[in-house]
Amino acid sequence: MKEIIEVIALFLGFAGWIMIFISLQDQYWKESTTDGSVITTSTIYENLWMSCASDSTGIYNCRDFPSLFALPGYIQASRALMIAAIVFGTFGLVATLVGMKCSKIGGENYVLKGRIAAIGGVFFLLQGICTMIAVSWYAANITQQFFDQFYPGTKYEIGEGLYIGWSSAILAICGGSCLMCACKVKTPNEKISYPYQPPSRGHVLSTVGTSQSVPSNYGRNAYV
Repeated sequence: MKEIIEVIALFLGFAGWIMIFISLQDQYWKESTTDGSVITTSTIYENLWMSCASDSTGIYNCRDFPSLFALPGYIQASRALMIAAIVFGTFGLVATLVGMKCSKIGGENYVLKGRIAAIGGVFFLLQGICTMIAVSWYAANITQQFFDQFYPGTKYEIGEGLYIGWSSAILAICGGSCLMCACKVKTPNEKISYPYQPPSRGHVLSTVGTSQSVPSNYGRNAYV
């Protein structure tokens, strides 16, 4: 049962890790809204790295953001969190592969492998949390600007890239939780009986006791 949970957790964590790259490559993190517009000649959409515009004929043009420091703070924070999620996911995949009970990597010390698998679960949880914070923060700014009646700029709606990011975060959190639960599962086969080894002091006491039980040729008066 434990091996099945670990395999499921590895699959969920790996799927969430792959979906981070898909979300970052997606250009539709936010898309200009058509609410209140009768005629729409162009559509503007952005992600964390570039801004694109397309017209009604299907021709589009994209440009990278020119300066990192000129970007709003939430975009910079979202970038950092998504990169941290990739790093955490990579460590989580490596730790899970080493710590899985059905894996031959790392020998057959199942106690140590269980701890390594638990560390992999923590990395998956951190991956999911970082992704969730980045995507939710980005979406919160879109929602705030959309419902602000005094916002002078272009209003946007939530794009498909954010939904992919949310799905990635949920998969990673589920994978990390499964690994943490798998480390607590104990089966009777995991209980290894070790031979009893009494301490050295016990040997000394047993020797003294044996020597006292041996009959002596001298009486008590010989020691006076």
